[in-house]
Amino acid sequence: MRKLSLFVVCLLIVSGCRSLNGPMSSSRSTKLSAPKADKNEKILEQHGHVRVDPYFWIGDLKNPKTMNLLKAENRYAEKNMKDADGLQRALFDEMKGRTRQDDSSVPYKKGSYFYYARYEKGRNYPIYARKKDNLKSEEEILIDVNKLAKGYDYYRVGGMRISPDEKTLAFAVDFKGNRVHRIFFKDLEKNKILDESIKETGGNIQWAADSKHIFYNKIDPVTIRSYQIWRHEFGGSQKKDSKVFEEIDETFDTYISKSKDQEFLIIMSNQTLTSEARYLDARDPLGEWQLFDRRKRGVEYQIDHHHGRFYVLTNLNAQNFRLMTAAEGKTTKRHWQDFIEPREGILLDEFELFADYVVALQRRGGQKEFLVKTKNAWKSHKIDFADAAYDIDMGQNQDPTSNVFRFSYSSLATPKSEYDYDLVRRQKALLKEDEIFGGFKKSNYQVDRIKVRGRDGVSVPISIVYRKDKFKKASNPLLVYAYGSYGISIDPAFSPDRISLLDRGFVFAIAHIRGGQELGRPWYDDGKLLKKKNSFYDFIDATEGLIRSGYADPQKVFAQGGSAGGLLMGAVMNMRPDLYHSVIANVPFVDVVTTMLDETIPLTTSEFDEWCNPKNKRYYDYILSYSPYDNVKAVAYPHLLVETGIHDSQVQYHEPAKWVSKLRDLKTDDNLLLLKINFKAGHGGGSARDEHYKETAFEYAFLLKTLALP
Repeated sequence: MRKLSLFVVCLLIVSGCRSLNGPMSSSRSTKLSAPKADKNEKILEQHGHVRVDPYFWIGDLKNPKTMNLLKAENRYAEKNMKDADGLQRALFDEMKGRTRQDDSSVPYKKGSYFYYARYEKGRNYPIYARKKDNLKSEEEILIDVNKLAKGYDYYRVGGMRISPDEKTLAFAVDFKGNRVHRIFFKDLEKNKILDESIKETGGNIQWAADSKHIFYNKIDPVTIRSYQIWRHEFGGSQKKDSKVFEEIDETFDTYISKSKDQEFLIIMSNQTLTSEARYLDARDPLGEWQLFDRRKRGVEYQIDHHHGRFYVLTNLNAQNFRLMTAAEGKTTKRHWQDFIEPREGILLDEFELFADYVVALQRRGGQKEFLVKTKNAWKSHKIDFADAAYDIDMGQNQDPTSNVFRFSYSSLATPKSEYDYDLVRRQKALLKEDEIFGGFKKSNYQVDRIKVRGRDGVSVPISIVYRKDKFKKASNPLLVYAYGSYGISIDPAFSPDRISLLDRGFVFAIAHIRGGQELGRPWYDDGKLLKKKNSFYDFIDATEGLIRSGYADPQKVFAQGGSAGGLLMGAVMNMRPDLYHSVIANVPFVDVVTTMLDETIPLTTSEFDEWCNPKNKRYYDYILSYSPYDNVKAVAYPHLLVETGIHDSQVQYHEPAKWVSKLRDLKTDDNLLLLKINFKAGHGGGSARDEHYKETAFEYAFLLKTLALP
């Protein structure tokens, strides 16, 4: 998906426009010449309609002019931000110093070992480790990513799987940030990484029960679509691997998982609207895969297995999903039976199986909650939380015989906390709350949840946080963040970096716009395809509602979004360029028409049910009416920072690069317009911990600088 997890948001100060190192100039002392891209008109015709794209050539990375332009953009961005170098260093030090640098995750039990990850001070990557039987045992390091990453500009470990006999580790590595992984093996008894490896995978790994066979997903080298599942015999050559499944429908992806009780391997084929599962006894890796239930357009389902029964999360006759069960050998839809029935206004998101209970994560009124239900009776209860806006998630629950549920909790003012919940006694035990340094106190911050009535009468929920003693009605700077696509909900979770913003009087708001799934599947359906503009209207209406409610100085309103949220930024800038002082668009999906017409581009075919297929004229016309690149016009735009990665396979670099070139040519203002390209990463930015701090510090400094500009 063209998505990005919620970005760490931007640091601003309320008044005086002062940096952490002294005054910030209120105007640019030297006029710098911006890069100017050559125009080479490309005629694009569809449905008898002609578009002229003067910057189409930027999509050719083999053209020396392309690389020269991108490097010139980076130099221009560097020069424009030179006067904020000290501020960036200060922000970097502040963010890095706020959180514990030698932290460790809460260990979880699987098999005979406790597993955890830890960081060491001064090192950028995690160390994955385990201890046998109890936490007082000697530590066994699985992999030290700091050592493995030496000599690489980018190194991210993806899937990690321990063999059932607990003797071998399989782990996947992405060396560029383009989602292409290589699988490696480590002999844990000899403490040695083996020469054996599997190339060109998506990083999805599962072991068979014999600890000899491993299954993995293979990707199309052009589209990066996960389209095949292969079986590899440990100790052998990849050349001898066997293909066990191929997804021939180009709108589907496929991946492999394992049931909670480890009894079955499961192949899922998924598309935006439709699912299909196959399963295999994990003890019989050479056996024949069984179809769970044939795909039917519009019916989604996912499966798990425990105590001789399959559990099926599905939208079958249930727009907001239901949980059903099926006996082994009777897995078609006509045999499914309700376990948690569909309920009006409640979205069933996911579930976890335990010895005697099922825990479901559901959404009611825009908030998450856990529903606990016994397997053998109809008794149920909820785990309640008191904050006005918060985030909860399933934790590591690896033991199928347990009745203890691990989950995480945070709010906009509460650091991430991990709990164990005794499902029988209904008691919570706090295991860890993240330490935040620098004098942080939860009681200093106010979390609000409001609703703003949109132009079509729909109420848009907004989660808000600010520091109580810094708030003054209608005077604070405001940063509004949103995403609004793929049914992905942006929940009000804690961000350590955001404290710097709040402590300087900034108000931060998440607009839970349509296209997400905060208010259930209808909320998602009302913000995609031919209703996509609802996402943009909601964001604008939410911003204006926040201003009316006194959360912002109207002259100090800022916006940020990434990936599909970057499309949101481009669209609202075209619709209301006067509303925002500055905007950050991270890896923005902005050339929607051209991208969705090119089926060789990664993700295109699998996303027709999200954005529409513009080969249909009705859909073409609708996408054309909002596509940010196609709707740039000669008006004054906000200050704008655009960021991209050269290896990005989800939103390719040329989309933001073309967009910036067109904006430079047409916009009528003198506001800052910067394009920053990461030549060592892809969609998610750098892989090292310090790289995250540097990237965020640059964004913060940009907003501080533009806050001081007219």
